[in-house]
Amino acid sequence: MTKLSRVGALAAGAIMVTGCGSDPTGPGTGDDGSSSIIPCIGGFAGTFPCNRIDLIANLSLSDLGAPPGVILNDLWGWTDPSNGREYALVARTDGVTFVNLGDPGHPRAVGHLPSATAPTSWRDVKVYQNHAYIVADASPGHGIQIFDLTRLRGVDLFTAFTEDGHYSGVSSVHNIAINEATGFAYATGGNSGGITCGGGLHMIDLTDLTNPSFAGCFADATTGRSSTGYTHDVQCVIYSGPDADYTGQEICVGSNETAISVADVTNKGSPIAVSTATYPDVGYVHQGWFAEDQQYFFQNDELDVGLTQMLVWDMTDLDDPILIDEHLGPTGATDHNMYVKGSLVFHSNYHFGIRVLDVSDPTSPLEAGFFDTHPPDDAWGFSGSWSNYPYYDSGIVAVTSAEEGLFILRHRP
Repeated sequence: MTKLSRVGALAAGAIMVTGCGSDPTGPGTGDDGSSSIIPCIGGFAGTFPCNRIDLIANLSLSDLGAPPGVILNDLWGWTDPSNGREYALVARTDGVTFVNLGDPGHPRAVGHLPSATAPTSWRDVKVYQNHAYIVADASPGHGIQIFDLTRLRGVDLFTAFTEDGHYSGVSSVHNIAINEATGFAYATGGNSGGITCGGGLHMIDLTDLTNPSFAGCFADATTGRSSTGYTHDVQCVIYSGPDADYTGQEICVGSNETAISVADVTNKGSPIAVSTATYPDVGYVHQGWFAEDQQYFFQNDELDVGLTQMLVWDMTDLDDPILIDEHLGPTGATDHNMYVKGSLVFHSNYHFGIRVLDVSDPTSPLEAGFFDTHPPDDAWGFSGSWSNYPYYDSGIVAVTSAEEGLFILRHRP
């Protein structure tokens, strides 16, 4: 989310954390009843409004070992290749907590990696080759923390972990993306030291998993609020979509505050600006994700006004993206992270929780379910669901909600 819009809201949000505190060496497990599977019936799963999404479990902030004043932000997942056990990597203002989802109805927080610097509202984590890469914004000197996730094997008691590596080529970073097909990471929104790349793509070679190396910069200075090419978030892929000119190239689509930015970063020493595209009522181009066929790109706008908006770009010609639809949601809740799995978009919408959209026809998305993690209201603002992770083979979906904790859900087609 944007720093400028979040600062005031977060101070109030921290005050809303009313849990009785926790022992950071031994958080709860959710076995007090919060982990009982509750189907969505008659529009509710317990006290949570819903449609076609069942509640498998909910770990409160206390269950996650969070002390008073700490809230959640981002999220990613990891599956242990040795046994298929799934984990949630839950970002908090003070670090990252690791949650064992081996029994999704009874998830257990098994450890925590503290932040490299003071607590901050913005933290992001991604995974490559069984290692987590963690960044933080508004956090000078944080760099990238690296954690070997195989250390979670056999851990039953809540453990305070230390990092396994550290990358100091960046300082304060808003986000990190990893193209698992190439082994390159992309730190975005860099500031306050290190090689910032104008806030654009700071490209990192992950060949040496715990000792990565700088690979290059890319920034399109025609984008961003400060005209430096600032990238808020990005997705990078080996391109296999309909534009034959770029088949097999590594293509990144950045969400750059004022526009989307398409780049060919195959050659890290000489990346190419392919195109940019924007729209008349742009608020804040926040984040987006390709459809699985890479013909379409779905994008959210964090500071749009009115009903929640998802934009659909036709990427048939990467040199000329065309906006073909602006899908309006049922509420005015603020957009945040979205991810595509098959023909479904899983879209975190802060106060409204998570929405699922059917994009079988990308030109005409359909509402296909929701789970409201923040029942008090569906207003514009920055409480509620920050992010989600829908890529577990088991079919569960993990969702973070700032004050309400970690939700384990299952969507019913």
